[in-house]
Amino acid sequence: MNDTVREVIRAREAALTRAERQIAAAILADYPVSALGPITRLAEAASVSTPTVARLVQKLGYKGFAEFQSALREELAAQISSPIAKHERWAGEAPAGHALNRFTESVIGNIRQTLAHIDPASFDRTAALLADTGRQVFVAGGRITHVLAEYLYLHLQVIRPGVRHISAMSSVWPHAVLDMNRGDVLVIYDMRRYQNAVLKLAEIAEARGLVIVLVTDQWRSPVSRHAAETFACRIEVPSAWDSTAVLLLLSETLIAAVQESAWQLTRARMSELEAVFDDTRIFRKFV
Repeated sequence: MNDTVREVIRAREAALTRAERQIAAAILADYPVSALGPITRLAEAASVSTPTVARLVQKLGYKGFAEFQSALREELAAQISSPIAKHERWAGEAPAGHALNRFTESVIGNIRQTLAHIDPASFDRTAALLADTGRQVFVAGGRITHVLAEYLYLHLQVIRPGVRHISAMSSVWPHAVLDMNRGDVLVIYDMRRYQNAVLKLAEIAEARGLVIVLVTDQWRSPVSRHAAETFACRIEVPSAWDSTAVLLLLSETLIAAVQESAWQLTRARMSELEAVFDDTRIFRKFV
C-alpha cells in the first residue's frame, strides 16, 4: 500500500525550500481539495511561481502535476467508497490463498505502515494527557468506531477517575458538552465515511478549549483540522469492511502506557474494583 500524498509531504518536509514549504502548507490547508484545481491556482494560493510547484511535485516523487493529482483523486475516491464498492474492487484483485492468510497479511502490513508514520513524541504526549488526573477525559466514536471508544473508556475509567464516554447518538452527546472544561481531553475515533455529528462535536469541543486527540484512517477525518494529536491508522483489508485492528492496537498500547505511568493510582482503583466484584459476585470463582 502506497503512502498518501500527505505522508509523502510530511516525510520530506525538512528537505523543502521556503517556497516549497509554502506550497506544502497550501496543499495541506484544505487537503486534498486544495490541490485538485489548475496548477496556476495552487501557485497563486502559495504565492509562488508555477514552475516552483512543478519542481516540488517532482521532488516528491511524481512525474508531473497530472500524476500528482491522480494520486490525490485516488485518495479521495477511497475515502468515500462504500462497502459494496470496496468488496467489488477487492474481489477482482483477490490473491490466491486462504482468507485467514490474506486477511492476516493485510493487517500485519497495516500495522507496519502505521507504526512507520507514528511520531513517538506524539504518542507520549497523548499518554501524558490521558494520565493527567487534572483533566477530564471524554471519549467518542461513530457508527462503527463507538466500539473502540467504549473499549478505551472501559479501561481508562478503571485506571483513573474523571473519564466519560459520549454516546454515538448525536441527540445524547450535547449533555456531555455541559461538563466540558478548558484543558480537558476529548478522544475521537472517526474512520471513512466520516460522520458529520462527530465533526460537529469536535468543533464544539475545540471552541470550549478542549485538547482533541483523533484516531482515524490514513486519509484523515476532517476532525484532524481541530486535533492537537492525530494518529492515522491503515485500515484496508480484503473485505467489504475496513479493519479496526490497528486502531485497537493503538488503543491498547495507549492503555498500557497510561496504566504504567499511573500505576499506584491504578493499583488502588483495581483493588477496590475487585472487592466490589467479589461483593456483587459478578464473576464466577472456582476456589
